[in-house]
Amino acid sequence: MTTSASAPSSAQTDTAESRDAVAEAKSADVLILGGGMVGATLALALDAHGMTSIVVDPADPAVTLAEGFDGRASAVASASHRLLDAIGVGATLRGQGCAIRSIRVSDGLLPGALDFVPDADDGALGTMYENKLLRRTLHNAAAAAPHVDVRMQRRAVHVDRTTAGVTATLDDGSVVRAPLLVAAEGRNSPTRDAAGITIARWHYDHAAIIAAFHHEHPHDDTAYEIFYPAGPFALLPLPGDATGQRSAIVWTVAADDAPGMLKLSDRGFLAEAEKRMGGFLGTLSDLSPRSTYPLGFHHAARITGERLVLVGDAAHGIHPIAGQGLNLGFRDVATLAEVLVDGKRTGLDLGDAALLDRYQRWRGVDTFMVALATDSLTRLFGVKGRTASAVRRFGISAVNAIPPLKARFMAEARGESGDLPKLLEGMTI
Repeated sequence: MTTSASAPSSAQTDTAESRDAVAEAKSADVLILGGGMVGATLALALDAHGMTSIVVDPADPAVTLAEGFDGRASAVASASHRLLDAIGVGATLRGQGCAIRSIRVSDGLLPGALDFVPDADDGALGTMYENKLLRRTLHNAAAAAPHVDVRMQRRAVHVDRTTAGVTATLDDGSVVRAPLLVAAEGRNSPTRDAAGITIARWHYDHAAIIAAFHHEHPHDDTAYEIFYPAGPFALLPLPGDATGQRSAIVWTVAADDAPGMLKLSDRGFLAEAEKRMGGFLGTLSDLSPRSTYPLGFHHAARITGERLVLVGDAAHGIHPIAGQGLNLGFRDVATLAEVLVDGKRTGLDLGDAALLDRYQRWRGVDTFMVALATDSLTRLFGVKGRTASAVRRFGISAVNAIPPLKARFMAEARGESGDLPKLLEGMTI
């Protein structure tokens, strides 16, 4: 199969010059389109096991890796952190995030909150990191890795996927080859669309407002998920600085209200946030830059094709209600790395359909179930009225009263449910 982006037709002409370029093409075990957090992690996971990759990404590192906090942060589940430890970047991150030692879920500010507090011996549920720190750490590690060829500010303008392998021409005229193509380009993946993979997709008519701030009272390493009819209001603990304690906020609002929320003064925005949390963090200050993005759901009917695999948001996109988006991508990475390393050791073609089907079967059900669960929670907590609120609070109380059910939810939060790949258990493959 051949896919092309907008590029001069000469790049697609079978001339003697282009045939010479193919002959001199750089080859690797895997070609990864997309060098964000998921794509870079995959390259590092393969590198840790002696496998080569070429990572192509159009982003400018001067922009994406620039110093300064932009208000975006991610919760890395404990199982995902074991993956980062196993591929050699966990130690670099150590001490720069904030452990999530408990999670409190409530229906508004009404009584009957659900508290997830692990036993002391079980460790934290996860760790909050600034996205820029994660991106910078993963990018620097990939750039220094001996088996990773990182090509930033480059894009593939022509890709051939055939029974013989994958050949891609980049916008600088260079040619790269591999037996397998991995699309890690995000939710608007052009590679996925060009492959004709069907996507189930819908929008929630909501937007997420993202920011961070300092606050008067300690957060006690607790993540708060407060559900309102307009959507969840999440407070996520960040490491403090010289000014004091900090938390990140993911505030779901009606799509029509998002522009107005961004236009509020910092003081006005923080005053509204204080009301939503009932003031339990005290006075808020030092608001970071605010950003917003529309909320939606998408799920690929298949996550493999001819010599093609989808990972991360290219394969699935969910509501941030449970903070599992990035962790799903890390689970993809750990699973695909194990499938490919096993295949390489047994001498299989890395683009072999049977090998890729193992990845499809391993990840397909898990991603669908997580997506279904987050979508169901979003709809359940969005129902208005006293009766709906009473039902939600009854459900929260029931989970609180049933230890095995509560333990299951905590396992999901840690990313430890299901058939775990070895990297998520902290082991090499």
